[in-house]
Amino acid sequence: MATVLYITAHPHDEHASYSLAVGKEFIQAYREANPRDEVVSLDLYKTDIPHIDADVFSGWGKLASGSEFNSLSGEEQRKVSRLGQLVDQFTAADKYVFVNPMWNFSFPPILKAYIDSICVAGKTFKYTAEGPVGLLTGKKLFHIQASGGVYSEGPAVDFESGHRYLKLIAGFLGIPSVDKIFVEGMAAMQDQAADIKAKAIQRAKEAARTF
Repeated sequence: MATVLYITAHPHDEHASYSLAVGKEFIQAYREANPRDEVVSLDLYKTDIPHIDADVFSGWGKLASGSEFNSLSGEEQRKVSRLGQLVDQFTAADKYVFVNPMWNFSFPPILKAYIDSICVAGKTFKYTAEGPVGLLTGKKLFHIQASGGVYSEGPAVDFESGHRYLKLIAGFLGIPSVDKIFVEGMAAMQDQAADIKAKAIQRAKEAARTF
């Protein structure tokens, strides 16, 4: 049995979001194909994702110098503890599904804050004499991203940075397998939006069965 962490980063629901609509069909098809697997949903807009700020750096510094956790301030304890929970949840999963829109050529800032929470030395990667080495080998990641324009090909391809960054982070953490579905062009080709969505859902269902 595998554990799938289903991570969504959109303030709307699947009725208003193309990425979430496709993601919902993907995870439903996955459940049908893998009924014994556990799917854990993490809506980044409905959970506490601390930003790495002065409290976090202060708390980490105190712990690194040998201070007890109880000696940290209330905010330091809350943020440091929550960040630890997030990375532990991430490392415990076997597969990851990221679902997000493209905003200004990348993903929503809450997703960057989440990525910061899971890039932790000693848990998801380690430092060696030859450089950093990812510790999440054997895991799999699937990325679903929606955009109003077309960025997988054509003149705007170099503007897409969301998936490229997520794939870079996955490699840094040692995740060898990263697949994707771009749901794109709905604003540029409004008369084709429904067909684009339907085709993306079909691709998602097919990909979910072998993920």
